[in-house]
Amino acid sequence: MEFTLSFEGSVADQHLLDFYDAATALSAFQRSLALTAHLVLNGEIITQAPALKGAQILSYPIEQGSWKSVAVVTGTLLLSGAVASKDSVLGNIFTSAYDYIISESLGFHVDFDKTLGEQIEESRRQSDMVPKGLDEGKFQALVEKTENSIKELHRPISHSGTATTAEIGRSSTGRIFRKTGPTLDIDTFEYINVTKLSDRAKFVIGKVSSYNSNTYKGRIYVESDGRPIPFTLAETTRDARSVTKIVRSLSSNAINRFDVGADIEFDALTYESKNGRLKGYLVTNIR
Repeated sequence: MEFTLSFEGSVADQHLLDFYDAATALSAFQRSLALTAHLVLNGEIITQAPALKGAQILSYPIEQGSWKSVAVVTGTLLLSGAVASKDSVLGNIFTSAYDYIISESLGFHVDFDKTLGEQIEESRRQSDMVPKGLDEGKFQALVEKTENSIKELHRPISHSGTATTAEIGRSSTGRIFRKTGPTLDIDTFEYINVTKLSDRAKFVIGKVSSYNSNTYKGRIYVESDGRPIPFTLAETTRDARSVTKIVRSLSSNAINRFDVGADIEFDALTYESKNGRLKGYLVTNIR
């Protein structure tokens, strides 16, 4: 399976990039692919790219036009006759998973249940190759593990300015035919790079859509925001009473997302990007 990272604008249009920034971006490209591949193949999250099992990330020579790098994801479960199968069950999941990771990291919400989750369940009915444990919680944890890599993909844009935009996508002979995530630019960099915590809490009502009891993190659907927003329970709200309300909301919402009984009221500080986009809540009190 071939993926291309292509930079454009500034001197990238002359087939040039700052050497250090290019090297940093390529390392981030490889790591984000490797961590995603390992989860899809093994159902586990790793933190170091060399720990990848069941696949290998290879590279073609750097190409002009404007400046791009082509990576090939190989592995026995992704291959058919030594050629990446476009119809491979795990290959299709991997493609969707990589899009999910990049999009979610940059603040572009993807409905897991209607996209990747539905695809995984359908694939399980067709094949026993799909690992157990591929759920929204695992992929949200992967978003956290790859966040720094997604930030470093911007390096030629954010530091030397030797490029102004970048695109990632499934490709064939270096030509992208299926874009992965949004176009990278200075705005997506500022979103992932800068997080400001408000100094005043706000009152919020929503329905819990996911929760990890180990990290005290999850997502809550807030109607006014129109999307599930990441949240973290502050130290003061990690008590039995608060967690019980979180789990109760999650359970009710899972059974019926229109159930008003799934609503939970809380006070939270907000995490925002440099340009003011809401990134998450720090829950300070559950009412």
